[in-house]
Amino acid sequence: MCDYSLHGLPNRLAREGEELLAHRFCTGAMGLASPAELCRAVHSEKGERHGFWSAIKAAILPAALADAPAVCIPPGARLRLTGIPVGLQRDLDVGPDEIVTFTQTSVMANAYHDAVRFANGRQALLQFLKEGQRVRVLSLGSTEDEYVTKEALLWG
Repeated sequence: MCDYSLHGLPNRLAREGEELLAHRFCTGAMGLASPAELCRAVHSEKGERHGFWSAIKAAILPAALADAPAVCIPPGARLRLTGIPVGLQRDLDVGPDEIVTFTQTSVMANAYHDAVRFANGRQALLQFLKEGQRVRVLSLGSTEDEYVTKEALLWG
């Protein structure tokens, strides 16, 4: 649902129809975040005051970066990726826009496991997405019939 490297961050479950972005969090891991929540996090960080004691504290303690919550996706959710980078298109034999299924590659601790599976069966870890990559949540868990119906609605 959310890679191990995002568990220390605030997080929430995705909502159907929501537009998300691939975002590199302060942990260094790539995950998904809401553009509106990213914008709020940036503005709240800019509004902070940095006085003498804040500077001393920052010199002694590691910085706690303000970040938007990681948006967790359940396995089996259907997503639409848009603007897939050319290199990834070539490596995975996919187009610039694809409907994918969110999956987990393993359950091992301390390993990236969140991935997307394309219609051709190929998979890519979220870590390989380009920062800023657009992701739309089509459904949080679907059957094949539901997927076919939604895809038909999307593509006419």
